[in-house]
Amino acid sequence: MNLQSLGAAGTVTGSCHFLTLGNQQLLIDCGLFQGDDALEARNREAFPFAPSEVSAVLLTHAHLDHVGRLPLLVRRGYRGAIYCTPPTLNLAETVLLDSARLQVESYRQEVYKARRMNREGEVSQPLYDEDDVHRTVALMRPVLAFGQTLTLGNVKVRAERAGHILGSAYLILDSPDGRLICSGDLGNRESGLQQDFTLPPEADAVLIETTYANRTHRPLAQTLDEFRDVLNESVRLGGKILIPSFAIERAQAILYYLKTLMDAGEVPRVPIFLDSPMAARATHEYFEFGDELITPVRESLRSGEDPFRPSTLHVVTSSSESQRINRYDGAAIIIAGNGMLSGGRIQHHLKHQLWKPSTSLVIVSYQSPSSLGGRIVEGAPQVQVLGEEVAVRAHVHTIGGFSAHADQDDLLSWLDCTGPAHVWLVHGEPDVMNAFLPVLEARGRVADRVPQRGEVSLTQTHFPGGKPPGEVDESRRLVVQAE
Repeated sequence: MNLQSLGAAGTVTGSCHFLTLGNQQLLIDCGLFQGDDALEARNREAFPFAPSEVSAVLLTHAHLDHVGRLPLLVRRGYRGAIYCTPPTLNLAETVLLDSARLQVESYRQEVYKARRMNREGEVSQPLYDEDDVHRTVALMRPVLAFGQTLTLGNVKVRAERAGHILGSAYLILDSPDGRLICSGDLGNRESGLQQDFTLPPEADAVLIETTYANRTHRPLAQTLDEFRDVLNESVRLGGKILIPSFAIERAQAILYYLKTLMDAGEVPRVPIFLDSPMAARATHEYFEFGDELITPVRESLRSGEDPFRPSTLHVVTSSSESQRINRYDGAAIIIAGNGMLSGGRIQHHLKHQLWKPSTSLVIVSYQSPSSLGGRIVEGAPQVQVLGEEVAVRAHVHTIGGFSAHADQDDLLSWLDCTGPAHVWLVHGEPDVMNAFLPVLEARGRVADRVPQRGEVSLTQTHFPGGKPPGEVDESRRLVVQAE
């Protein structure tokens, strides 16, 4: 069982793992790198394999950092099947069409600017367009139902519930060479809308994400108490309450808890603007696949109630309507993408509201230290937003318990079931993985960090201290898709 990771090795973005297993060459996810210019430049690198020779692609879930390079793979010659769960198919189509549209729009804007200097030939083409996305979706096969087995040559693949977002799965791959389990992104058992992940069987090797492997999340009850207090304090200020949010899972969770708090009379019924067309589209999938969700949400759906629609909700569709929100007088909650503040409509609201002392910025997602959100959280007196310097006078609140990623306790509980499997760490910052290695060693586990590009034998390789030699630490320049 050989592995070459082409993303999410030493980073928390761009998940893409090339496996030689049995008589198959398999690709687990094919995600987009997101971050600074150097990191995003890796999206344009050639794949170190012939796309046309890959046996199959297997997806764990629909976040952009796990599916965002699929249209590029197809553009470069892949014509095989892309296997996934049914919700992943629907969500991935929404995510990829949005990604293609943004890339094309950005390209046109950059070309327009470059023409003034007669340098339009220097502008990089989009990675892909909507036609590439449609060709990609045509190859997707939503046959990975939880608990059922797919046979690919002499490799059997079984998907099990990962509990991260709608349709998220971890994959169990059995071959003549042994059993490998790929975690994808595992869910937070203490928070979120998904049912908990199921426990895995014993294996020979495990590929596991480590986004929050060095910490434990705050319990949900404490998180909701904090959220309630922050909202009440913010409403008293009378200004806008900005909640940057990812479109899948985080937006729906925030809407659900806002409705719960308002219906209980614990938070005033102020207007709520969902300023994310992609979040609005993604929410429809939660009605179709409600059986994956926690009991209170399932019961609401079965009774005909919309658990994601507080009574004061306004869904914003057009950009002109989005701009008009900032002229609304009085307290209002604005949920907008993206969760890392690195793009999307939230930047427009930051430009107009961040400098006002009556504004509250409620951070409900992880912020990389080098990101715009990270600089604000660390107390920067002013930041650059959409090309302008903006003073930070808003009240900034950070609520960390809404994460949809497993924490250290979750990861250990899941790993304990895998027996003597060799543990391989991916999808984590190097310092986080380095902190997790001795925790695993103390539990008698053999563990290694996956090297960024080199090939490893999953049942044999063991690096000194679990750390690949000569690795470049990219942790200070990441912008992560950690939901």
